[in-house]
Amino acid sequence: MLLTIRHISRYHYDFPVPYAVQRLRLRPQTVNGQKVLDWQVSVDGADPEVSYTDGFGNKVDLVRHARSAHDIVIIAAGQVETEDRAGVLGETGGFAPLWLFLRPTPLTEPGEALRAMVTDIPAEDDRLSLLHTLMGAIHRQVAYVPGATHVGTDAESALKNGEGVCQDHAHIFISAARLLDIPARYVSGYLMMDGVTEQTASHAWAEAYVPGLGWVGFDAANCVCPGERYVRIASGLDYRDAAPISGVRFGNAAERLAVEINVEQ
Repeated sequence: MLLTIRHISRYHYDFPVPYAVQRLRLRPQTVNGQKVLDWQVSVDGADPEVSYTDGFGNKVDLVRHARSAHDIVIIAAGQVETEDRAGVLGETGGFAPLWLFLRPTPLTEPGEALRAMVTDIPAEDDRLSLLHTLMGAIHRQVAYVPGATHVGTDAESALKNGEGVCQDHAHIFISAARLLDIPARYVSGYLMMDGVTEQTASHAWAEAYVPGLGWVGFDAANCVCPGERYVRIASGLDYRDAAPISGVRFGNAAERLAVEINVEQ
């Protein structure tokens, strides 16, 4: 499938920002299941500083804003050819050792609710089947409700509340998989959805390591393994390692962010 993607992030400040630095993880890579045919990242209102590959294998652009402007516009766009591999990415991905993906983070630290959910998962010798069972359990227990959580919501809180978005489903899956002694990581990317022309947020899912297959994706929000409608951008221990845009700024200006994402065939 040939997917055309356009992702626009518009930052507006009520007072000029004297200085800001942003880290952009907006460049997909050619890996198993996707081939990048064309991709560009442009920034209006900031100057490029450096581009590098981080420890998780993500392509990162660092940009600096020091013009005292009210607006910063970041555009990532291009075409990616995809294929359905039933979620199997393989051995691809970064320099981090597998044991690192067993380590909890503040966003994936398990509590009583997560430990209880894992206890209720039927024991299976087949790791792949176990992970599918886990994905189904999370999908049933946590309803997809936009606005129910925020970027700082941890997995335990989202599970207790029984509501969240794709970020929360991914964090819960990762936390539970690590409790089962299975390496797991967070993935940010794009998803082409039926009947939706414009989206206001990128997508997220989890990957777990299965011996003999490598990394396999699980989208608990939709209860499917990623296929040809998905484009993988970045990965890490949790959202903070794979966020499309993150950064810091100086000044007291209030920030407004508007996101427009179009993914179509």
